[in-house]
This record gives sequence, structure tokens and C-alpha cells, in this order.
Amino acid sequence: MDRGHVDFERLFTLHGTGRFFVIRAKSNTKYRCRYSHPGDESGGVRCDRTITLSGVKSVHDYPLPLRRIRYYDVQISKTFNFLTNNFAIPAWTVADLYRYRWQVELFFKWIKQHLRIKSFFGTSENAVKSQIWIAISVYILVAIIKNRLDSKSDLYTILRILSLISSKKSSRSIGY
Repeated sequence: MDRGHVDFERLFTLHGTGRFFVIRAKSNTKYRCRYSHPGDESGGVRCDRTITLSGVKSVHDYPLPLRRIRYYDVQISKTFNFLTNNFAIPAWTVADLYRYRWQVELFFKWIKQHLRIKSFFGTSENAVKSQIWIAISVYILVAIIKNRLDSKSDLYTILRILSLISSKKSSRSIGY
């Protein structure tokens, strides 16, 4: 769940189970400020507020107060607005949590683009982890081979060729 789709009803369910969340707020999120906490300009936190949602649907879906943090990232010169139900952690920790979450998103995007896992053979945690580790290991082995052969082809092309070769061999061995 990210800025493209914020489901306050689902977030309220998460809150009810004792979990906390950190999401990016949409620019058109309607809210009322209940309390302003001191910010830390040197750390990038521009404001830290306790708010209540005021949109017609959102106030019904999430009736409790939220925390809205505006954070300026100096590395990329961009301002972010975060919403969380966690009032106990420092504001900069909220920004860090989102940044770390985004790194996980980028990792899975990389997996989808480079490891070409079409589907998982099992659904247990161990099965998924095993398949991902096998795919990463194959990727690394092919990278080592490319390096040792001093190949001018990019890694993606080599992996595609190997994928085509292995799919032809497996279809022949099955009798197609």
C-alpha cells in the first residue's frame, strides 16, 4: 500500500490488531491538526503533528488520531509526508522506516527484473526463500562466468540465452 492507494479501513484493521504502519500521505488527504510537536530541522523533520482525518469517507474508515510527519531528504532534495499510528518513536525513525521499506520494494523489483521467477513451486516460507536463494545463486554464478570469460555481452543477454537453452532441453526430455 502506498501513495497510489491508501485504504484507511484496512489501516484501521491493522491498528486494531496492535500493528503499526508508516505510509506516504496523498497530497489531497484531508485532515485537521490537533497538536504540533517540535520538529528537528537539522535532521530533516520539518513538522510532526497529531491529526485527525476529515474527509467524508476517511474519517469513518479511520476515526482515531494519526501522526503526520513532513520530512525533507537533503540527498534527493525532496519532501515527503508520512502518516503513522505510532506516536512512540522519534519522527526521524518514521522516515528511516519508510526509506528501509522502499529498499525492500527496490530489492523485489530487482528480483522481478533479473531473476525471472515466474511462479513459486511452493507456498511455505522455506520454499519461497529456497527458490529466491537458488535464483540469486544462479545469477551470481553466471556473473562470475561472464567475468572470467571477459564476455562483452551484458548479463541479462547471457541469462536469456541460458533460459532459452534450458527450456528447449527440458521440452525435448519431456517428449514435446
